[in-house]
Amino acid sequence: MLVLELASPTSKDWIDQAIRHIDLVLLDHANCEKKAAGNALSLLFRYPANGRLVETLSPLAREELQHFERVHRHLQRLGIPIKPLSAAPYAGRLNQHLRRSEPEHLLDTLLVAAIIEARSHERLGLLGIHAPDLELRQFYLWLAAAEERHWQLYLDLALDQFPADQVQERLDTLLQVEAEILSTLHPDPRVHS
Repeated sequence: MLVLELASPTSKDWIDQAIRHIDLVLLDHANCEKKAAGNALSLLFRYPANGRLVETLSPLAREELQHFERVHRHLQRLGIPIKPLSAAPYAGRLNQHLRRSEPEHLLDTLLVAAIIEARSHERLGLLGIHAPDLELRQFYLWLAAAEERHWQLYLDLALDQFPADQVQERLDTLLQVEAEILSTLHPDPRVHS
């Protein structure tokens, strides 16, 4: 069985930055949940005849929106004003490595989604340990488990549709790209900075 292992762990510097600016991380997290729902829906629009994608990603999109709602409730509870944030370059830089021709584009899209979810799993788990607020810690530990299911779901979709050796080879390449993107801490605290 293929397992997704991040090529580099999150640094202590990110943890320190995130805890110092938990308000910005929460705002960004709300945006990340909306983007995750949008990504699942985008795949449904691009590949409407792919029954396996439809059956899997439609419920995932709904779950991501429920996660957004829960993050939003924490923002309200903590009195953090809702405001727009610029996105960190993380996902955009990963998406620059998507191949454009099919079926490679589908494989890359599924693997990039899996990598983003795996990084979310790791970082939300870290917030579950280090967040300054007990309710946030409990929430993030609960949510980290969901993120683990999500990266596994995207990886399983890739393995359902492509040979395992092809998936592994491309996954290894994209994991190295992701590690390089995160090798320098972005100055703006974000979930993926």
